[in-house]
Amino acid sequence: MSKKVAVFRKESFNAAHRLNNPDWTDEKNQEIFGKCNLPHYHGHNYELIVKIAGKPDKKTGYVMDMKVLSDLINKEITERFDHKNLNLDTKEFKNLNPTAENIAVIIYDLLRPHIDKKKDLQIRLYETPRNFVEYPVE
Repeated sequence: MSKKVAVFRKESFNAAHRLNNPDWTDEKNQEIFGKCNLPHYHGHNYELIVKIAGKPDKKTGYVMDMKVLSDLINKEITERFDHKNLNLDTKEFKNLNPTAENIAVIIYDLLRPHIDKKKDLQIRLYETPRNFVEYPVE
């Protein structure tokens, strides 16, 4: 088959975080980030959708083996972030504000080296059922 197809894998993880810019005053952080700046953190049940697009393999018919993709997400993302405080427990967010936008970019960067360069990768991350981000933007 010579046509491009997209496959999607949905996973989830739970994590706490605090949005805070250390260069700002407490008042400025509260003004900009509101409840997301609570000093004792808050959590989300993140829903992650990983999209892989490309031409199906001639022998398998797969764009990517979904079991391989699931295992990759679990190893690189879920095990790293699930039930963690992103600010305190992860090296990725020691110096990076863990906004949904930044989390999506980090997830992309963690997965990209493990996915065939001929395939397109896109991350959709739901922070709440009504708020989500995508990276990269097509």
